[in-house]
Amino acid sequence: MSRYTVRRTIDGRPAGPAPVAVLADDVSGGWQPHLWLGAPAPGGLALPPAAPSMAWMYSPRGVFVDDDHVVVADSGNHRVLIWHGMPTADEQPADVVLGQRDGVTEGRAAGGRGPERGMNLPTGVAVIDGRLVVADAWHHRILVWDTVPQRSDVAPDHVLGQPDAVSVEPNAGGPCSAATLYWPFGFALLGGRFWVADTGNRRVLGWHGGIPDPGRAADIVLGQPDPAARDENRGGAAGPASFRWPHAITGTPDLLLVADAGDHRVLGFSPHPHADEPANSVLGQQDFFSSQEWPYGPHTGDRFRFPYAAALDGGRLAVADTANNRVLLWDELPAEPVGGRPADHVLAQPDFGSNGENRWALVGRDTLCWPYGLSLHGDLLAVADSGNNRVMLWRRTGERA
Repeated sequence: MSRYTVRRTIDGRPAGPAPVAVLADDVSGGWQPHLWLGAPAPGGLALPPAAPSMAWMYSPRGVFVDDDHVVVADSGNHRVLIWHGMPTADEQPADVVLGQRDGVTEGRAAGGRGPERGMNLPTGVAVIDGRLVVADAWHHRILVWDTVPQRSDVAPDHVLGQPDAVSVEPNAGGPCSAATLYWPFGFALLGGRFWVADTGNRRVLGWHGGIPDPGRAADIVLGQPDPAARDENRGGAAGPASFRWPHAITGTPDLLLVADAGDHRVLGFSPHPHADEPANSVLGQQDFFSSQEWPYGPHTGDRFRFPYAAALDGGRLAVADTANNRVLLWDELPAEPVGGRPADHVLAQPDFGSNGENRWALVGRDTLCWPYGLSLHGDLLAVADSGNNRVMLWRRTGERA
C-alpha cells in the first residue's frame, strides 16, 4: 500500500485548489484530519496577521476538547479562545476570548491593562468538573473560573500561586516553596488529586482533594528533595526521581504520567506518589538514567525529542513528539516498565523514521510543525500545531490495527 492517498476533499469540504496528501491508514491507524481551526495556509507556512481575530491564532500551545467545548491557549496572542459546542467548519471563529478586551487586541497582560483580566503566554487549558482552568505560565499562576464563561473578557474567580490578582513575579516574588509557581505549563485532576507541572521549578506539585483554594501549599512535591529546591534533575544527571522540564500531565486515578520534555521522556508513577518518590516506568528512553535526544538515537517509534504533551483516554495514549513534528499513538498503554514498546501509529509523518517540519514540504491538513499541546477525547484528538498557528482536530475513522 502507498504511504499516502491523495484526494481533493476531506469530510465533503473542499481542501484547496490542489490535491492534499493524507496519510494512509497503515501508519495513522485510521486517524485522519477533521477540522482546521486558526490560520489558513494553502500551500505555505501559516503566518499570523498583524492583528488577531477570533479565528486566527499565533503559536497556540495548549488545547482541550470534550463534548461541549474546544478551548485553546492562543499563547502568542496571550489569550484563551473558547468554542461552545463542537466547531463545524474550518477556520470557524471562537465564541469567547479571555485575556483580552476583544477578539482583535493582543499583548501581555491584556495589552497593558493589567493582569486582573490579562495573561502572559497561557499554556495548559482544561474544563474540570464544569470549571475552566488555565495555566497562565509567564505570570506564574493558575487561573480558575467557576463556570466556563459565556462572554468575553471575564476575570477569573480564583488565582493560584500568587497572593492576589495583580502579582505576577516568579515564586510570588520570594523563594521557592510548596505554595509558589514558576512557569506552570500543565496540570490535570486525576482521582481527586490536582497535579501541576511547575516547569520552571523542575518539579510536579500535587494537592489532595481537587483544585485547591488560593494560597494553599501543595501536599506533595515531586522531583525535588525539598520545597525550596529547584535544580534541573536535582542538580545532577537524569534519574527516576528527577525532571528537567516537566511540561504536561495525564493519567488515571491510579497512574500519573509526566511529559518530561527536557529529558526526552515520559515518566510514570503507579500508584500515585504520596511524597517525593521515584517513577516506576519510563517511555522514550532505554532506562531511567538516559536522556538521549532523538534523532541522535534509533529511528523508531519509542524515542522522543522534546515531548511537550501527553494525553491518555480510554487506555489509548498520545504523545506530542514536538521537535520531531509528529504525534505518536499507542492503542493500549505499554505494559513494559522501562523503555516501553514502540508506538502503534504515527501522525503527520510517513513513517517512524521521518521527522521534518511539515514533512519538509508545504503545509497540509495532515502535517505538523512543532505540536505543543494535545487533548484526547474518545476518537477525537485535538493538536495545538504551534508552528503552523492552528489547532487540528483529528478523528479516528477506522478500526484499531
